[in-house]
Amino acid sequence: MLTESSRDLAHQLSRAERLLSGRMSALLENEHCTLEEWRVLTILSDGQGHIMTEVADFAMVPAPTLTKLMDRMVSEGLVYRRADDRDRRRVLAYLAERGRALHNRAAAALAAAEAELTARLGDAGDLSRWLTRLADVLTAPAAVSATAADVPASA
Repeated sequence: MLTESSRDLAHQLSRAERLLSGRMSALLENEHCTLEEWRVLTILSDGQGHIMTEVADFAMVPAPTLTKLMDRMVSEGLVYRRADDRDRRRVLAYLAERGRALHNRAAAALAAAEAELTARLGDAGDLSRWLTRLADVLTAPAAVSATAADVPASA
């Protein structure tokens, strides 16, 4: 039987992500908001307007899924789209007032839950820093996976 410590890092991270996403989804459900909607609200909360590819990357959804999600959020008055003033061919997404109110309510609930979790971990932000560092290392050009030729043969 596998123990927690015998699982590989990818499995441990995936399990933790699923458990955390489940908790976040339960909290967001009280606001009638999905995790994907939350991520869209979060990136748009800076007020700068974002192209759809940026939103899709941040929300971690494929472009066709984002299009449907954005259409629904527009119809609910949470976000709006408009042409970029500098390049009329580009469409930018912004947070509407109703979306900002939803984001503020949900952010408060999620921040409280995160603070509780951080306290239970006895963590002073170390986990977040390590995860950021891991993502940076994995996205760096040198993070190309080793090929069989790179792996030394065992004696």
